[in-house]
Amino acid sequence: MSAPIIVVVSGPGGAGKGTIVEELVQRDSALWLSRSWTTRTQRDGESSDAYVFVSRSEFEQHIASGGFLEWTEFLGNLYGSPMPNVDDGRDIVLEIELHGATQVKERHPDAILVFVQPPSREEQRRRLQGRGDSEQHVVERLKKAEDEERLGAEIADVIVVNDDLERAVAEIQGIIGAARNRSR
Repeated sequence: MSAPIIVVVSGPGGAGKGTIVEELVQRDSALWLSRSWTTRTQRDGESSDAYVFVSRSEFEQHIASGGFLEWTEFLGNLYGSPMPNVDDGRDIVLEIELHGATQVKERHPDAILVFVQPPSREEQRRRLQGRGDSEQHVVERLKKAEDEERLGAEIADVIVVNDDLERAVAEIQGIIGAARNRSR
């Protein structure tokens, strides 16, 4: 059996990464989503399985035991992708921020880095506000997005503008399909 393909979906807050990844995993049973851990508090209305919500001490213990593929601190909270435990032939999808995506690419150069961009800064603002982020957090995210988009353009294997969910998902499905054809 060949090694699983690692697909990293990254992009600024409000780009729609979570929605895209949710659709990908729903449509393709050969994909396994690595559920990220975080120390941030769960947002009102956010699904309890959006992340594995843990305390800072629990997260730090997991770092010490080598339990993360990548991890980072972002706006005062820790985020990380647990080491994958996939041996059933499925490919791995990581939905992570850019710093983590860079770490994964360094450790797994063959990983496919998909950078998702929102269609506009105004739409990104609307999405961030719509999910309940505070105005200060929205401003911080929008400011950080400019740097993330610059770096994302440099290191990504492909950039997908999320202006139409169906098209964005189909584009990434095509990328995964091509990678599977090459590796098998």
